[in-house]
Amino acid sequence: MRLPEKTGTAENAKSAKRNVFSASSARAAVAFLWLLDKEWRELLSSRAWWVLLLLIGPLVGVSFIGVVRTYAEASGLNGTAAGVGEAFSPLVGVWAPTFSACELAAAFLLPFVGIRLVSGDKQSGALKIELQHSMSALARIAAKALVLLAGWCLASAAPLVAVILWKMYGGSAYAPELVTIALGHVLNAGLTIALAAATASLTDHPSTAAILTLSVTVGTWILNFIAAVQGGVWERAAGYTPTAMVAEFQHGLIRLDVVLIAIALISTGLALAALWMRLGVPARRRTSESLALAAGATAVVIACTFATPSWDTSENRMNSFPEADETALASIRASLHIEAHLAPEDPRRVDLERRALSKLRRVLPKTTVQYVSATSIGLFEQSAPHYGEIWYDLGGKREMSRLTTAEGVLETIYALADVKPPIENDAEIFRGHPLAVQPKGAAAVFYSIWPALIVAVGFLVRRRHA
Repeated sequence: MRLPEKTGTAENAKSAKRNVFSASSARAAVAFLWLLDKEWRELLSSRAWWVLLLLIGPLVGVSFIGVVRTYAEASGLNGTAAGVGEAFSPLVGVWAPTFSACELAAAFLLPFVGIRLVSGDKQSGALKIELQHSMSALARIAAKALVLLAGWCLASAAPLVAVILWKMYGGSAYAPELVTIALGHVLNAGLTIALAAATASLTDHPSTAAILTLSVTVGTWILNFIAAVQGGVWERAAGYTPTAMVAEFQHGLIRLDVVLIAIALISTGLALAALWMRLGVPARRRTSESLALAAGATAVVIACTFATPSWDTSENRMNSFPEADETALASIRASLHIEAHLAPEDPRRVDLERRALSKLRRVLPKTTVQYVSATSIGLFEQSAPHYGEIWYDLGGKREMSRLTTAEGVLETIYALADVKPPIENDAEIFRGHPLAVQPKGAAAVFYSIWPALIVAVGFLVRRRHA
């Protein structure tokens, strides 16, 4: 007769534990929402964020007005050869340069907003009071990151205005392209926020954090420069810098390895900021934990480089071969090795990589490319007997070519694989969307209305929260 009593007691204990867990979860959720509200009010009182909002409008305006005029002239405006604009895509002709203003703002303006939000509590002493509450440092830094990302999304309304104006002019806008570009700039902003949060937590003063953040940004530019000169491993590493990442998104290409690496670096930066936000933990312990975090992040990044899927969202398929060629290439099962005797700064190598090999890797992931050169510029190698040769090895069969065009590369591969080249279909050729109009009203919107609106809203908000 006692078994039911024990069973009932066990069930009551489990029920009590569930109630305690639910109550603690509810308190944690309430505390996190309070922290989000607090960080949002901190952002609204930040002058750096209002400066970002104020300047991003004219930055977008300068780019948008310039590219619309160039696009109009190429489309036949004011006596220019008619029909030239048919080869143009709004993705490259309008959206890539217009959204580049966001990249500039993320590099030089957004870090100060992030540093202000993270360092403000340390400078005022509010962080010591917050640490007395039972909330993890990771939750605190996550709240700051979410608020900063929301602030960046509001600032991204400026290029959205450009999209609206373009549609009002009668221009074409392909939604997948715009979503891809927006995703690239959100990831870039996330990298900047994570970097700013990490440097602000590691240093004792905001100015030191700003210098350290700028140093990392300049370091990525130097890496791109070295890659352009030296090639090889440097070129592969530079492919994952923010500049290279944004460039691919602005051309309508989504690579899974780039997305995963960006997410891994963002998570690492925020985790590092959370580690050094714990003021009561000894510095030696935080240093050892940071080294372990860096080692783990390095392993994750290396693992992510093996992810090969990619998606071309551009309307003109600028990152892909024609569908018929992709179908023919997909039937090739043997591994392909290409040995190109071209220097890193040789224009033919750039043409070969951008027009053919980058597309080939997406269809044939087993393709390996080896560049061979004695110098970086190749100027004094022109007389060498083998310079300029491109050797193809497919399943043991070798052939040499000097053509760097996509057609030349495909012709050589088809010959080695004994595959009949597909017939070109004129219906698949992208004809473009020419638009010969001037950017009427854009100057007034970006140079007058936008700044006036930001100043008025900023005054009202700051006065309300004063």
